[in-house]
Amino acid sequence: MKTVQVSTGSPGNGPAVLPVRTIEILELLAAALRDFRASYLYGLSISGIYTVGGWVLVLLLVRFDLPYLVYPLAAGFALIAPFIAIAFYAVSRCIERNVPLSWHNILGLVWNAARGDLGWMALVTGFTLFIWIDIAALLFFGFIGLRSFDIQELLRVIFTTPMGLLFLVIGNTVGAVLAFTVFSFSVISFPMLFDRDVDFVTAMITSVKVVLKNRNAMIVWCMTIAMLIGLSLLSGLVGLLVVLPLLGHASWHLYRRAIPAEADDG
Repeated sequence: MKTVQVSTGSPGNGPAVLPVRTIEILELLAAALRDFRASYLYGLSISGIYTVGGWVLVLLLVRFDLPYLVYPLAAGFALIAPFIAIAFYAVSRCIERNVPLSWHNILGLVWNAARGDLGWMALVTGFTLFIWIDIAALLFFGFIGLRSFDIQELLRVIFTTPMGLLFLVIGNTVGAVLAFTVFSFSVISFPMLFDRDVDFVTAMITSVKVVLKNRNAMIVWCMTIAMLIGLSLLSGLVGLLVVLPLLGHASWHLYRRAIPAEADDG
């Protein structure tokens, strides 16, 4: 059962926001590594489910002659990563409060959190992912055309033709802008909704406040997420086995660093 049930009032009247220094990103990753080492069996099990799911999606896209959606879908993974990380928030909170780690405790925390506004936040990010896939498909059809390609031919067209290179530049630019927008309103909102009894609008506003107040640190954190997920994609998704737990635990510690404890909220 959730141990904290303090309302923050109407949307927009969220908690205070604390400063986060850029150098603290390394401290967050170190804390995340400690959590992962203390719970690696749970971390690998949870991330393994998503890794296998990613392989299945890639195989389905190739099977149904939609290879051009593989990269946009993989890149769009970052949009829903904060929602996927909920189980890791639960693990970190158990460690933080010296609660014994067990599937019963972890899934219980996730289930209780899911009954609140966390579901609405997941809907927002999920809808954004679908929008991104639609944009990527339209850009592909506009620059490359409607005919089908096998993977080898697709790679040749994209990386060796002027239209393919232009598609890469514009597509990645649009994707980066969309990703940072989603990052801004979700980086703090998901762990906050998991931890507190607040509405999702308040959580989103608080997340944006954190990003605006700590621009440099948040840009570095966003780039760190992009780099780690990018390396995971290059590894054939195998890297997600470690990257997902690290990012999930680090996001929890970032939330704890940026938002004061409820007793100290102003």
